[in-house]
Amino acid sequence: MLAARDLAGCEHRLALDACEHRLALDAGVVDDPVVVNGLVVDVDAADTEIPVEDPSATRRKEAAALHRRRVAQTIRDLHAATPDAVVTVSGDTAAQRVAATIAACERGVPWVLDATLPDDRVAGRRGSSEALVHVDDGYVPVIVVNHRITVGDTDGTAVTTPLDRWSPGRDRTRSVRRHRRDVLRVAHLTRLLQHAGLASSAGVAGVIGLDADCILVHELRPGVVPQGSDEPPRDPLADYDATLALRREIATGTVPTAPSRIGECRSCRWWVRCGPELEAAHDVSLVATGNQTAVLRAAGLTSVDDLARGDAPPEVAAEFPGGDLSDAVTVARAWLAGVPLVRRVERPTVARADVEVDVDMESHGEDGAYLWGTLLTDRTDPTVPVEYRPFATWDPLPTLDEARSFAEFWGWLIARRDAAVAAGKTFAAYCYSQSAENRWLLGSARRFASMPGIPTVDEVTAFITSPEWVDVYEAVGEKFVCPQGKGLKRIAPVAGFHWRDPEAGGEASMEWYRLAVGFEGAVPDLASRDRILQYNEDDVWATKVLREWIDGRAAQDIPHRDDLHP
Repeated sequence: MLAARDLAGCEHRLALDACEHRLALDAGVVDDPVVVNGLVVDVDAADTEIPVEDPSATRRKEAAALHRRRVAQTIRDLHAATPDAVVTVSGDTAAQRVAATIAACERGVPWVLDATLPDDRVAGRRGSSEALVHVDDGYVPVIVVNHRITVGDTDGTAVTTPLDRWSPGRDRTRSVRRHRRDVLRVAHLTRLLQHAGLASSAGVAGVIGLDADCILVHELRPGVVPQGSDEPPRDPLADYDATLALRREIATGTVPTAPSRIGECRSCRWWVRCGPELEAAHDVSLVATGNQTAVLRAAGLTSVDDLARGDAPPEVAAEFPGGDLSDAVTVARAWLAGVPLVRRVERPTVARADVEVDVDMESHGEDGAYLWGTLLTDRTDPTVPVEYRPFATWDPLPTLDEARSFAEFWGWLIARRDAAVAAGKTFAAYCYSQSAENRWLLGSARRFASMPGIPTVDEVTAFITSPEWVDVYEAVGEKFVCPQGKGLKRIAPVAGFHWRDPEAGGEASMEWYRLAVGFEGAVPDLASRDRILQYNEDDVWATKVLREWIDGRAAQDIPHRDDLHP
């Protein structure tokens, strides 16, 4: 029985999940080992302990669950004047929840929340929907997702409807962000509604995204042109049916699969198994992206060693996606040599100034930026201490106190710049990957416009587009090939910097923040605040150490790409 999450993502993960399920069913019943994709999996073997879920994946699930609860409460609040219009399904067992869902639908309740639909055992599918909305002669599924589903536009093509009623129409202020998983899931639920005899003939479904300010309406009938796309017309339900059929064959072992490293692997619980297999085989996916791997394998380059030879056919270079084939060859050679970083240039440099400020921002999902950390260095005066200074709000986000902390940070930063210029000194502020900082700099200026100390959007834009705002991440990409990725946690240790907290990272800080502010009514944990501040301080120190190393010893410490050979 496949759920919606089984319809997309890694095929090998699906095969291993299905194997795990069969082992659970067979434990204590069968004595012989189970064979999946040619691998013998012994129920009693110590080395087949089922891996636990990665903590980052757990945190994402918790954030998504919280978002779903908030949206459900919003829908209930919008219908407070007509409470009979909304039913929230509950029950201790799946059977009870299915019965409650069917009973609500049979009564024609306009909104059925937390619905669980009957299994379709013939087709091999099961599922639940955050909402079912009565439309015409039946119900359409409405799911809630924790990502953005539209983008702002002046001539948008999205079809939306308000959260309090079903009245779809073109929304010229938005265009669609395409998420294949969303379409597959609503198609999956539509088929389950059809199986239960509850589906509307309208042939549509809805998605509520991260902003939760509307329902994006998806057309599921044949001949649909994907919103915001130039693709030819498609049949979403037929596409779904074909996907389900293939994924069922994978789950049953009819279609064999093999591990291949993709982005999903970073938080997959099966990486503890797949990773060693791929490394033992020197699999080419270890040094290439998913799309690149497909092109390389099609050309017969299946191992890191194959790629490192540098003799790929010309057509591979011509169609190599998402990068330069020569960089991929360098990465392969570096992987074989155990080299974490490779110079592109003879002498790496990064912009320097008399007065330097390293900046790092901490945010909590989409709720806001609660901390701006700074590290001040005056290279012209050795008596001035290198000083870390944070600007934070510990009121749970979203909060207007965020405006105060942001205004204090901005005022301090610009005052340091103006003082340097007045003293005849040069000034630069540094970050690592400016996209996050820029987003919240601009976003804070917009959200808190006209509040005390808040800069205008034009002022922020002038600063972040000036030479005084330096992205060390971009400098790393320009000067180095990075076999292990360009993340600060990957690169700074090469320069000799190490974080004090072994668990430091963006995902971990999300949990620390929840504890620090007393999330959902809990008592704030002051130790977690200190942990966040230490992590943030280490991040700005890491940026400083890295950029000074680039401008100093990197040329001596790191080999040039011409020094590496197959």
